[in-house]
Amino acid sequence: MHTLPRDGLALSSLDEQLLLPGTKGLPITEPLRQGAVGVQGWNVLRGDTSFPVAVLKTSALQHNLAWMQAFCARHGVTLAPHGKTTMSPQLFAAQLANGAWGITLASATQVQVAHRFNVRRVLLANQLVARADIAAVLALLHADPDFECFVLADSLEGVALLAAARASHALARPLPVLVELGLHGKRAGCRSPEQALAVARAVAAAEGLALAGFEGYEGLLVSQDRDADLRAVRAFLAELVDLVETADAEGLFGAAEILLSAGGSSYFDLVARGFAGIDGLSRPVRAVLRSGCYLTSDHGSYQRLLAQLDAREAHADGLRPALEVWSSVQSRPEPGLAILTMGKRDASYDETLPAPLFMHRPGSAANAPSVLPPGCEIVKMNDQHAYLRLPEGAIRAALQVGDLVGCGISHPCTTFDKWPVLLAVDDAYHVTQALNTFF
Repeated sequence: MHTLPRDGLALSSLDEQLLLPGTKGLPITEPLRQGAVGVQGWNVLRGDTSFPVAVLKTSALQHNLAWMQAFCARHGVTLAPHGKTTMSPQLFAAQLANGAWGITLASATQVQVAHRFNVRRVLLANQLVARADIAAVLALLHADPDFECFVLADSLEGVALLAAARASHALARPLPVLVELGLHGKRAGCRSPEQALAVARAVAAAEGLALAGFEGYEGLLVSQDRDADLRAVRAFLAELVDLVETADAEGLFGAAEILLSAGGSSYFDLVARGFAGIDGLSRPVRAVLRSGCYLTSDHGSYQRLLAQLDAREAHADGLRPALEVWSSVQSRPEPGLAILTMGKRDASYDETLPAPLFMHRPGSAANAPSVLPPGCEIVKMNDQHAYLRLPEGAIRAALQVGDLVGCGISHPCTTFDKWPVLLAVDDAYHVTQALNTFF
C-alpha cells in the first residue's frame, strides 16, 4: 500500500527488501517484505508497533506538499527541497511529484543515494573539495550524461580543485558551479561580494567548468531581535541579486539560464519576494528555494518561525506538523515524574527538547489520543530515557505505566537521522506504509 505519490523514482527495491526482526519501531518476529507493511493492520494507538516509534501523518504531508507547490506557483519560484532533512527516497518522490525541480543535498554520498533511486537533478549545497568525493560525483556524471548536478565554490582554491579533477574526466558538458555568498562569523561562503565575483570569474575562466549562478543561506540569521533579522535577510538577498546582475554584465555565465538560490525553512517567503522581478539580463533567471523542513514542519523552532511567515503571507492554514515520536511510560518513580522509553537516540534535542502532546492507553475504548494538559514537559533526555514532568492535577493519577505518549519534535533533520524506517499513518494512526532513510 502506498499513500504518497512516487513520481517514477526507482523505489521497487525498497518494496521488495526484507525488514528483519530488530528493525527499530517494528513489531516483527520474522522477516517481512517492506511492501507488505501497510496491509498488516497495525495501529500505533493499539500498541501494535514496537516503542519508541517515529510516525509521519500522511494528511499533514499531503497538505504541506500541496501548500508549498501553490506557494511556489504564486510567487513564480522553483523548489529544490533540501533532501538532507529526510534522506528518504519515498519522500523525494512525493516532493518531485508535487512540482519540485530537483533535490538539494549536502554531501557526495547523498548525491549517490539520490542517483541510485533515479533522482535526475540535484544541487549539492556544500563545497565539493575532497578528492574522492569530487571523483564520485564526476563518475556519476560520466556514466549518466543526462544526470544533472550543480556544485558550489567559495574560494579560488576550491575552483582549482574542481577544475583539476574535471580535466581528468570526459563529461558531456561543463560542470555547473554556483558561487556561495556567506555571512560574517557563520559557515561557508564568500565573505564579501568582491570575493564572490573573484571566484565567479575564476569559474568562468576554468576549462570544463561553467558559472551557473549564485547562492546563499539566509536561515542562519536568527536572533532575539526579529526586526533586525528580517532587515539582515533582505539585505543579504539584495546582495545576491546584485551579484547576478554584475556577473551577467561581465558575461560570466555559461548556461542557458542563471540560477539564484537561497531559502531555508524560516524565511522562504522573503526569498521569493527578494528574487522576484529580475529581468533585463542576458538569459532567464531561475529562482530556486531550498526549503526542506516545510515537508514535516515541527512542534518547535520551525513552528514558531513559520507562524511569523503565515502572518506575513496572510495565510490562515499554514504548514502542519507531520512528525511525531511515540513511546511508552516505563516507570512512574515519583508523583510528578514519568520516564518514557524514548531518548536522544530517538528524537532531536539540538534545538529544544520534544514537546509532549498526547497520551493514550492501549486497549481503552477511546479511538483517539487525549491531549496532555498544559505544564507537561520533557525536561531531560538520556540515550534511551525521557523525563516527563507532570503538573499538579489529575494527570498524575491518570498516566500509568504502559500508557503511550506522543511527542512532537523541534528540528526534524536530527530526528530523521535516528530512524532507518519511519511509519506513515493516517489520522487514526493506522500504519499505511514504511518510509526509509539513508544517512
